[in-house]
Amino acid sequence: MNAFHPEASPEFLAGTIERVTFHSEETGFCVLRIKVRGEHNLVTVVGNTATVTPGEYVECRGEWINDRTHGLQFKAKHLKVIPPSTLEGIEKYLGSGMVRGIGPHFAKKLVQAFGEQVFEVIEHTAERLTELDGIGPKRKARVIQSWAEQKAVRAIMVFLQSQGVGSARAVRIYKTYGDHAIERVRENPYRLALDIHGIGFKTADRIAQRLGIPADSLIRAQAGVRHVLQEFTTEGHCAMEQDKLVETASKLLEIPVPTIEQAIAQEVTAGQLIAEVIHDKSCLFLTPLYRSETGVAKHLQRLLQGRPPWGEINTDKAIPWAEEKTGLRLSPSQRAAVTQAVGSKIIVISGGPGVGKTTVVNSIIRIVQVKQIQIHLGAPTGRAAKRLAESTGFEAKTIHRLLEFNPHAIGFKHHRGNPLHTDLVIIDEVSMVDVGLMNQLLQAIPSHAACILIGDRDQLPSVGPGQVLADIIASKKITAVHLTEVFRQAARSKIVVNAHRINQGKMPERTHEAAPLSDFYFIPTESPETIQDRLLELVSTRIPKRFGFDPIRDIQVLTPMNRGSLGAQALNALLQQQLNAQASPKINRFGWTFALGDKIIQTVNNYDKEVFNGDIGKITRIDIEESLVYISIDDREVEYELGELDEIALAYAISVHKSQGSEYPAVVIPLATQHYTMLQKNLLYTGVTRGKKLVVIVGQPKALAIAVKRTHVTSRLTHLSARLANG
Repeated sequence: MNAFHPEASPEFLAGTIERVTFHSEETGFCVLRIKVRGEHNLVTVVGNTATVTPGEYVECRGEWINDRTHGLQFKAKHLKVIPPSTLEGIEKYLGSGMVRGIGPHFAKKLVQAFGEQVFEVIEHTAERLTELDGIGPKRKARVIQSWAEQKAVRAIMVFLQSQGVGSARAVRIYKTYGDHAIERVRENPYRLALDIHGIGFKTADRIAQRLGIPADSLIRAQAGVRHVLQEFTTEGHCAMEQDKLVETASKLLEIPVPTIEQAIAQEVTAGQLIAEVIHDKSCLFLTPLYRSETGVAKHLQRLLQGRPPWGEINTDKAIPWAEEKTGLRLSPSQRAAVTQAVGSKIIVISGGPGVGKTTVVNSIIRIVQVKQIQIHLGAPTGRAAKRLAESTGFEAKTIHRLLEFNPHAIGFKHHRGNPLHTDLVIIDEVSMVDVGLMNQLLQAIPSHAACILIGDRDQLPSVGPGQVLADIIASKKITAVHLTEVFRQAARSKIVVNAHRINQGKMPERTHEAAPLSDFYFIPTESPETIQDRLLELVSTRIPKRFGFDPIRDIQVLTPMNRGSLGAQALNALLQQQLNAQASPKINRFGWTFALGDKIIQTVNNYDKEVFNGDIGKITRIDIEESLVYISIDDREVEYELGELDEIALAYAISVHKSQGSEYPAVVIPLATQHYTMLQKNLLYTGVTRGKKLVVIVGQPKALAIAVKRTHVTSRLTHLSARLANG
């Protein structure tokens, strides 16, 4: 009987996996090409399995189907994966990149040397590996460790799959909990949502239900309350009204209100949550956020005490001297700002593009430097720090590097007990510093030192919780200077002019495409499909041809949202296809395809690697042998294991929020009414001010008008302004 005849409908099929065409670690769904003994052609099998690797043997039960698109294939209802036993299968299996240190080259060597005993050798007599050329003690140790790891990871994957959830985060679970991972998860599956990046409450909840944890149990109610509060903080809030928390959690979990109230009381007693009255309403903070917010207020009040470390300075003499040194004359508003800064312990200098913030800061530095003081400069992102260094001529570091993160202690080297050796700290782009990082920074500044905070209060607030810059200014407790005068040179730039127009609620001045070269364009386009087409054309050909910008390195697409046809995810897939389709090798992980030369963004802070949320880089190497990806970020190469690639995403297009603190030679912004919830003045203003030499908005005129006119922004629930004002 011919196994490939659809009418025959055999229920059983077995063979060696030649190629894994597709495998989702989230759902387990796979498309396999298998070699059946006695058959010349490969067979396509579709089914579900937690883990699958080329070379393994597969036994399937199911039926033949004739798929309209893909033709004849075997649909497996049950699919059992068995370790390979043939030499060819073993070589393919080991060479697939599943074991770090063994790629195709060493897989061949190992199989030639040890034959079918190779698994036994790796597991029990690993010292024999060093008999082979090219396998020294270092590689041997890596192979042994990786072999043990992948066995444990596969066990976790099978466990997760059996609980009905995706197994993509198995490596991260193993790294967090080690060999006891499965028992830790069985004990309390809700800890996954707290401890593992990428696993949310819903996934943990699904496991808990499969493990028999009652739906109305207190453990579930407590985890649910924390989840709701955590979700609220991702919108930038530091706290949540208790009534709202109770109502939201009760509805989400389908648990009665008294149980939710009991869960909140337990969390407060355990010190996980802190209750406080804000605007006459009882509110709840996650404890770390409460400590951060009270810390920021306390340290600002501490730093306000005393006189500046440089003593009295006569600015009537000092300012003309500084003007001579810099070769720049200060305007009356700039002179006033310098005078106030030199006489203050803490000052906020705020203003939009082209108002001369840099000139003010440079003048202050020149004046106080004469007093032989120690100055430290910082900014939230690598790009912002680089820009600050270029504009001042002083070394500037990211705040994380300034405070020197110590991965072993999981904390910063500089803190209240070990402050920075400094007399003046200057921080740029403060609008994007969240309350947690600001607390870490301020506590590391010694009491005698002064502090200058520079930012633009009209930009979007930080991605993380809080609205630190706005709250400090609103408290009126700290001297704040707001520069508004746009200088003549800056006024020649349409980007600067239109940024200020948008900020004032006015429509930007239009530059026709046929007009002489400008640095700002609005291209009216009606449907989302046409916007998408125009955007791809602009990035791939029109802008590079007309302005000479490199489409990957110099042009950044900034979109209001992540989802939808004009969101970051959809645009990234299209732009990758357009700009880097031919690149190889390629790897698939966590729903993304990554290739050599791809532009990527780090999406979470990774202190061990010293890379942070929002850092942009480029894939410079993919080492198939070692299962490693190398990414160049801020001129240094950072190593990622395949299981860590959920920390990155493609960055041909990113959200406007993620672009804060960065500048790009050219920016393209799609705007459509489908972005309605995000169409706000401060979002558009932030996007436009990211462009250094060119800004192109392509979209619906109606969407642009909504964004410009919509100034009502949902206020974040914080208590910092009141803490400062009342302190």
